[in-house]
Parts: sequence; C-alpha cells; structure tokens
Amino acid sequence: MSDMTLQLQKLNQRFDTLIQELTIACAEVCLEISPENLHEVGLALRDEADFRFELLVDVCVVDYAKYGISEWVTERSTLTGFERAVDDTGDLHPVRWNKPRFAVVYHLLSLTHNQRLRLRIFASGEPPQVPSVIKLWPSANWYEREAFDLYGVFFNGHPDLRRLLTDYGFVGHPFRKDFPLTGYVEVRYDATEGRVIYQPVTIAPRTLVPKTIRKTTNEDTLTCFHGNPE
Repeated sequence: MSDMTLQLQKLNQRFDTLIQELTIACAEVCLEISPENLHEVGLALRDEADFRFELLVDVCVVDYAKYGISEWVTERSTLTGFERAVDDTGDLHPVRWNKPRFAVVYHLLSLTHNQRLRLRIFASGEPPQVPSVIKLWPSANWYEREAFDLYGVFFNGHPDLRRLLTDYGFVGHPFRKDFPLTGYVEVRYDATEGRVIYQPVTIAPRTLVPKTIRKTTNEDTLTCFHGNPE
C-alpha cells in the first residue's frame, strides 16, 4: 500500500463526516472541508500522530469567477490551432460550477512523515470570510495578509489584517478576475504641484483572455493554456 493511499484512509477514518471532498491531484492529497470545521480539523492535522502537519507552507486563494465557461468546444478547436484574444461572453459551460467564488487553499507539510496535504475551504459571504489559522500555524500571518490584499478575503481572528503588497489607499483587489488589467488609477509626477499624484487610468481597456493552443514537437500532443484556475 502506497503512502498516499494510506494517508487517504487515515483522513477518511479520522474526519469521515467532516469531509466534503477528498481527492488526489498533482500527486497530492486534497481535502475539502467547511470553514466551520477548519479549526477542529487543523488542530488534529497539526497535533495528532497520524498526521503531524507541523508546517504551513503557503496560503493562497483561487478565484473561480466564470470557471468552466468556454466560447467553443475544446475538442474541436484543438485540431485547428489558433491564438487570439476573445470576449469571454459565451454561454457554453463545459464545467458546471455550484460552489462559492473564492476558495482558500492551505498547503501543509509533515516533517515527521514527509507528506504533503492540500486543504481547501470555500469563503462565503460578501465580503468573503474564513477563520484565521494564525493560532494554529503562526506562519499564516503574512500569507493571510497577502490573500486579503490581493483577493479581498477576510480572515476572521487575524490580529493585524492590513494590506501587504499594494500602495496606501489602493482601491480594489488586483488578483480578482474582474479587476481591470490596467487598474482604476495611475500614478505620475506632477511638476506643477511638485509631487506624485493619482489620476484615473488613461489607457483604454482591452480584452485579454488567454486562449492559446500550440503544437509541441510531438505532432500528437497539444499544449493548451486556457486560463483555468487549476
């Protein structure tokens, strides 16, 4: 029995009714739970001998806005090959999505067992909110601040939830999929006032949805960059 299979069994046995989804993706076990159970599950994952995920490697957010929407049937278009920017207004939905827009993903590492785990919860509400895990893993401090800054997800219980990467007075959250590519304001130096000023952006917005399909060296293999979140 492989280590990953054994890990799946232990997670199933321990958390049973708390699991919303349990899969393997990209050679890692992925556990999905509800935000209400995050502290209970996180504490067990950190401290119990079967898991011992002592280290929080990263916290990130996935924006599933318009996830699964495609302008064409991929199987047909991949036979032709093309590269262009398109308006993503098609009503074809190859993937039906009925979950909240934002997911918070925690990447955990067990130094004891040399195992990794991807823990995912969905943030609900407006603004989207999830509990902070800073008391479980102190390294979550800046990760949660970064996620709040770039995606606007609030981490309830964080002692100092401030923006981390954007400028003072920045409006919006630049990693959201509906944030304009050129932003809302631009910065320039005004010689008359003798200072840097903000003004509405003067660049005309463009449609830039990456949909590129190129042939590789192997004629039977196609590489597709489709803008999906995972």
